[in-house]
Amino acid sequence: MGQVPKLGALAVVIHQDQALLVQRKNPPDAGTWGYAGGHVEFGESFAEAAVRELHEETSVRATAVTLLDTAELIHRDADGAVTHHFVLGAVLCRYDSGVPVADDDAMDAAWVPLQVIYDKHLPMSDKVDEVARAAALFLKS
Repeated sequence: MGQVPKLGALAVVIHQDQALLVQRKNPPDAGTWGYAGGHVEFGESFAEAAVRELHEETSVRATAVTLLDTAELIHRDADGAVTHHFVLGAVLCRYDSGVPVADDDAMDAAWVPLQVIYDKHLPMSDKVDEVARAAALFLKS
């Protein structure tokens, strides 16, 4: 069997007009800020993976609400060869408890004001601002 895309889940946690973001330590987005998340394990849903990865990466506990969106991310090297291929499910999660603390695969974890995300005042992974806007709209409806 050839290579296949990796399935991942992102935990989108909005609380008091802030989103919980982590600063990634590892490629392909090392140094950028994005939602906590990681690989979906065999037999695990996007929602289950998002909640698990959120707690593993930040110590924050949350409850999955809904799948907001999916995205396909394909990274290529200078020669055009695919280096990373992910299919990600962004899961809106309701904050339950905990103070963000970065785990070993993140450089930092913090509550970031939505306006800072919308204005792109941080180096961010693709579509972090778009997903934050979709989450905020969902929460207002």
